[in-house]
Amino acid sequence: MKRVSSLMALLLVAVPLPAADLKVAAVFSDHMVLQRDKPVPVWGWAKPGEKITVDFAGQKQTGTANDKGLWMIKLNALTVSAESRELVVRSDADQAGIKISDVLVGEVWLGSGQSNMAMQVSRCNDFEAEKAAADLPLVRMFKENSTASAKLNPDAKGSWAVTSAKTVGDFSATLYFFGRAIHKELKIPVGLINSSVGGTPIESWIAAETQSRVPALKQAHEAEVKFYNSVDEEKLKANYAKALAKWNDQAAKAKAEGKPAPRKPQDPLANRARRGAPGGLFNGKIHPLIPYAIRGVLWYQGEANSADTKAALYEHQLATLVRDWRSRWGEELPFAWVQLPNFNRPGEGWSVVREGMLKTLQLPKTGMAITLDIGDPKDIHPKNKQDVGQRLALWALGTVYGKTDVATSGPLPDKHTVRGSEIVVSFTHADGGLKAKGDLKEFEIAGEDGKWVSADARIDGETVVVSSSDVKKPVAVRYAWTANPTACLFNGRGLPASPFRTTE
Repeated sequence: MKRVSSLMALLLVAVPLPAADLKVAAVFSDHMVLQRDKPVPVWGWAKPGEKITVDFAGQKQTGTANDKGLWMIKLNALTVSAESRELVVRSDADQAGIKISDVLVGEVWLGSGQSNMAMQVSRCNDFEAEKAAADLPLVRMFKENSTASAKLNPDAKGSWAVTSAKTVGDFSATLYFFGRAIHKELKIPVGLINSSVGGTPIESWIAAETQSRVPALKQAHEAEVKFYNSVDEEKLKANYAKALAKWNDQAAKAKAEGKPAPRKPQDPLANRARRGAPGGLFNGKIHPLIPYAIRGVLWYQGEANSADTKAALYEHQLATLVRDWRSRWGEELPFAWVQLPNFNRPGEGWSVVREGMLKTLQLPKTGMAITLDIGDPKDIHPKNKQDVGQRLALWALGTVYGKTDVATSGPLPDKHTVRGSEIVVSFTHADGGLKAKGDLKEFEIAGEDGKWVSADARIDGETVVVSSSDVKKPVAVRYAWTANPTACLFNGRGLPASPFRTTE
């Protein structure tokens, strides 16, 4: 009962005016999947004081709308079911009620982040083959369509879609390929919730008040808020109009000369609206989904935070996001993310964001899909999302679902020891022993002067021994510390090792 009260308090800050008619939150709609083996909150709005009944799978639970018109009722833990059933919500004034059809019970995962999470199956490798194989009625996806908001958004926008050749092209590819792998292994219904927006930084996805309370983020957050509020939108609009007019002239000239048109300028107001103020996407696209019962969260983001001036904050931001979302859902949800792949990007920021992701694995029940070998140096949106989803699924199958025959990660650095002129690095997740693909040329070593030089490296069981004739007294080692390295260290299951450095 205490848990229900706390969730009600959370929703109250964003509740709309009392509804004259019975209403359920938008995420409760036809074709939805409910989470198995844990209590399932169902909520909505009605007249204040009205008695509400939720009827599903032999359960009939009741509650009362509060003085703001908000009601929330919890179904007891449900057992998995692929049977298409109906969930009915009734009120005293509406005995016919709201009938939600084709409801399944299984595993539900939330996927969020920026463009690589939003990227659709239709833009990925082998789309025609994927479309032909998409007869998977037990895998469903809800796409959250709300925008960023200055205030907490009370309700989501969107609908559930059943996987088919007609629908799969619009699905988040990473999320779909993850869900398909989970479904194939567990053979139960899988629900996927996609709440992602391209080109957005992580600070848009963390509640503003949370960022202001974290010492490592407070100063940067306040600066971001100040900058956001200082922008002159009329000036932006006028400057964009001038840039667009100039582009139109250049495009017309290029067409007349048979040349390709220059790149069209982006609308800064549209970009501003898409990301919102710090916390704006949490308000608009995550808050309205809380506390829908889910198994865990998948995160694919970081590109927008990879500038050298911002990247060092990422380890604090990602850890804050994980802790905050878990707190708001009221449980230690399993949480995994995709480490940035190989991509041509100047500066160190791309590597520092990767490092922030590696460091955040210190939090319990977290995981990371290492993608150093499956990116595209020339495309920030690599088309191989099949392997991305599969690697996230391996983590989930091994750590969340207890499968013992899967490798849940590529090699992760564990400890390092200076041994004379060598540094010995040990790894976890070797899974059959460390393996080299080609030369181990991505290792570097540094002495007390802090200068990095290329190093010789050899595998010794579950360790790598690193040295250089130019460094007699090494103090630090790093691996794959560029945005676009060649992945050359793998485990026995074929998964690549994470980039790392032993000192900053």
